Amino acid sequence: MALSLIDKYRRTGADVPFGNPLPSHGTEMEGWFWRVSDEASGRALIALCSVNRHPAGDWSTTAVAVHPGLVVRSAALPAARAEHNPFSVTAGDDSGNFTVGSDRVHFELGDLKLDMEFGDRVLWPKAFGGGGVFSAIPFLNQYWHPYYLGGRASGTVQYEGQSWTFDNAKLYAERNWGKGFPLRWWWGQAHDFGDADVCVAFSGGLLSLGPIARDVNGIVVRVGTRVIRMTPPLLVRSDIGDNRWALRGRSRRYEIELVGDGTHLPPHVLPVPLPAERRNIDTDFEHLG
Repeated sequence: MALSLIDKYRRTGADVPFGNPLPSHGTEMEGWFWRVSDEASGRALIALCSVNRHPAGDWSTTAVAVHPGLVVRSAALPAARAEHNPFSVTAGDDSGNFTVGSDRVHFELGDLKLDMEFGDRVLWPKAFGGGGVFSAIPFLNQYWHPYYLGGRASGTVQYEGQSWTFDNAKLYAERNWGKGFPLRWWWGQAHDFGDADVCVAFSGGLLSLGPIARDVNGIVVRVGTRVIRMTPPLLVRSDIGDNRWALRGRSRRYEIELVGDGTHLPPHVLPVPLPAERRNIDTDFEHLG
């Protein structure tokens, strides 16, 4: 009975304290995202997938992007499915497919093939998820949770006759879910700070609950074993412009300022799902390097 009640609660998008936000909640759009970088070589990649609900059959927004270069392979794949225990997400057919789990991912999109596995994963340590107490509020339009705040990734990505094999590259992974992407939103992540054991992520956008809507921001910083989260009701201010962004948050104990500049290179253009229409639109602009 207790498990059934928790499952029903998760269907609203919310999570109980010390719950596990990694598996699908069953909302209209469930997304997973990984970012891997090798500071020594200057290479980076991201991979993403989703399960988008639709009466005609659940489908997936799927993409892999590689830096340097503007390499992006994306697709709207059929037959998307998420399993809870053990956690897995799959989708696709002969034209493109993926299989992901908690410690391994495999993508095939056109000429691109990605295999990687994860180790030394730094798990989320707090009772509430990335959105703080808002993680426990049902029926929000969007939820966000960084579930690996560090770790190591090893694998190979092949595309355009090229191959990049990486070993013990730095890993970050997060989730988002809800009714689809907000009308406006922004996001960023970094973990290449030399020998410093630091991971930084932020997210913001138009958060709504029924007729109530406002822009909100969240910052998560891990320094060693310490994880600092600044989310509402704490005020985090943002200044988002063309290829530049700045966020500032303050609590009783900490003050955090994040500044980013992407003017030195063009962004990768990635897909965003329109769940009810079974199609993607290319409106996600991300600087990977």
